[in-house]
Amino acid sequence: MRDLLLQCAGVAAIAVAIIHGVLGETKVFAHATIEPARLRTMLRLVWQCSTVAWVGGGILLIVASLTASESARHWIVVTMAGVFAFGALGNAWAMRGRHFGWVAMSAVVGLAVAGY
Repeated sequence: MRDLLLQCAGVAAIAVAIIHGVLGETKVFAHATIEPARLRTMLRLVWQCSTVAWVGGGILLIVASLTASESARHWIVVTMAGVFAFGALGNAWAMRGRHFGWVAMSAVVGLAVAGY
């Protein structure tokens, strides 16, 4: 059961990352006026850097459920739970709780911890 929870945490992390990337491109940067153009490009790449990192974290959570190493499982879960918890707290604080992102990231944390 704990492996299934960890796999669900990984899939949820990947889903959160993809939604983050798509919403960033379609809602944030589609309406933002950022000059010069090089700065706009840099900000978009930095935004998508977290998307790629979260996808990687989701893959690690899935792989952690398949590995026999308890040490690897421990550090993957602790690290990714910390990363998503920080993101959830930052999102909830910055958006004053009016954005669904903190709930989705908290779900990843809950599933990862439950699968630990």
